[in-house]
Amino acid sequence: MAAPTTARSSGPQKIRKRRTQLPFPLNLYQTAVGKKWVMAVTGLMLIGFVLGHMFGNIKMYIGPVAENGVWEYDLDVYAEYLRELLVPIFPRTWFLWLLRFGLIGAFGLHIHAAYSLTYLNNKANQSYKSKRDWQAANWASRTTRYTGTIILFYLIFHLADLTWGLLSSDWERGHVQANVVNSLENPIVALIYIVANIALAIHLFHGVRSMFQTLGLNNPRFALIRQGLQYGIAAVVLIGNLSFPIAVLTGVVDADDPRIGTPVVESAEDS
Repeated sequence: MAAPTTARSSGPQKIRKRRTQLPFPLNLYQTAVGKKWVMAVTGLMLIGFVLGHMFGNIKMYIGPVAENGVWEYDLDVYAEYLRELLVPIFPRTWFLWLLRFGLIGAFGLHIHAAYSLTYLNNKANQSYKSKRDWQAANWASRTTRYTGTIILFYLIFHLADLTWGLLSSDWERGHVQANVVNSLENPIVALIYIVANIALAIHLFHGVRSMFQTLGLNNPRFALIRQGLQYGIAAVVLIGNLSFPIAVLTGVVDADDPRIGTPVVESAEDS
């Protein structure tokens, strides 16, 4: 009769500490559902910023305008207007900085939620994607992490180039139109801009679909609205943003108008 076998201990077992439970409502973010909601809400905020930023940049097509008796580029006037938001309720630029910090927070949470969900899904050995209605959505969803990475690196480049002026000796604070033209006249910078905005459009194409699903609006009754927004937002952002480097490279938009900075002289017809 064989002697009974005893289980061998392979050494001290690692004891996993239970994760600290955060207070409500922060504890919602510790769940996968909470992270998806954070991604959806922050994604909605970032879509609003992307559209607002694009429509604001369209002002470069307007060219010089009369501002306080002096010719200025309309894009420069718009940039100065943003610094004056809610003055005198807030001191100058304060509300703009509140918006900036809000965007930074939304962007940070969006990235962290995406990373956390990817980690959880890899840990569970399953991919984070749902069955799509069409093949294009599958392709867009599979490339989301790559397009998101491209957007992140481009954002850093874009800020260094046009917001902080670290990449050009010709950069001047407040001269937004001239800074944009001087930057996009470089074919390499224009190509980077084009590639990044193609990635942004693909990211938005999938993101809008996922946002509807996460917010519980994936009902067939909303299919036309969902598809319209999905295609429409991606197309508008793609066409609008790609038009800027193309317009600069083809000379449609420039920053060489001799009237800029000179007083507005009214003609007899205007008086």
